[in-house]
Formats: sequence, C-alpha cells, structure tokens
Amino acid sequence: MELDELVKLIEGRADELTELMVRKVRESPRMAAYHRFGDRELGDRARNVYANLEKWLEETSEGQVEDEYFQLGKLRCQERIPLSQVVWGLLLTRRNLWEFVQLQGWDTVTDLKSTLALEILVVRFFDRAILHTVSGYESAAGGPKAHVRREETPFWPGG
Repeated sequence: MELDELVKLIEGRADELTELMVRKVRESPRMAAYHRFGDRELGDRARNVYANLEKWLEETSEGQVEDEYFQLGKLRCQERIPLSQVVWGLLLTRRNLWEFVQLQGWDTVTDLKSTLALEILVVRFFDRAILHTVSGYESAAGGPKAHVRREETPFWPGG
C-alpha cells in the first residue's frame, strides 16, 4: 500500500474506521473516562485524529502536529481524563488504523515493503502526537513546563 492509497483509504472509509474505533473505546476498560461521551462525540474525536494524520502524511508539518496535539492535551486535562487514558486512546487509534489496513490485504513482497515503510511514517506521526499531547496536558495541569518549541530542532535525530 502506497501513501496515496492510505490517504484515499482513510478518506473513503472514514465512517467504517471511526465506527471500529468507537467500538474499541466502548469495549476497553482502559478507556473508562471516555465512556461518558456519546458515540457521536467519540466518533468526531477519532475522525479528527485520522484527518490530522492525513494532513501530516501529505504535508509532514511538525509545527501543525505540535500545535494541534498540545491543545488536545490541554483540553483532555481540562476534561479530567487521566493522562494514561489519553495516551492509550492515541495508541488504540493507531492500532485500529493498522488492523483496518491489514484487513485490506497485500499481495506481494513489494506491497509488504511499502506497507512497512508507511507504517513507519504513521508511527512517527503518533510519536509526535503523543509527545505534544502530554506536553499540553502537563501545561494545563500546572506541572513542570517541558514544552520548548524550536523549529530547527528535529523531533528525532535524523528525522
């Protein structure tokens, strides 16, 4: 699966992807704080993460991911959702996407290699989303300020 195919899959089957995610949140005891939200709200939250992933895959803007997820972390703190559940939600969202992609299947070693390369990109997005969400959460909680934005500093050395 190539990058453009993943973007089309997310766009074209967003409702299915979102429904699967809502079901997983409802079934997960690790997501208890989210159980108070209705299915529509949970679906909107999942859809937003997938839309952000689409944008990042197309543009790879570190600043955009940082801003979006810093604010998300602050909001989740204000909603009094435990940080462990916020992080688990992002991990579950990523896992849901890959289970969905795997259901689409691949036919050749080339497909497997491109899917693996794509998975690395998706993991990099979620790594960034988690870091910036935690930073925003800490900021809203009044904890130590770990957030220092430096455009010239790469997220990982070499990337």
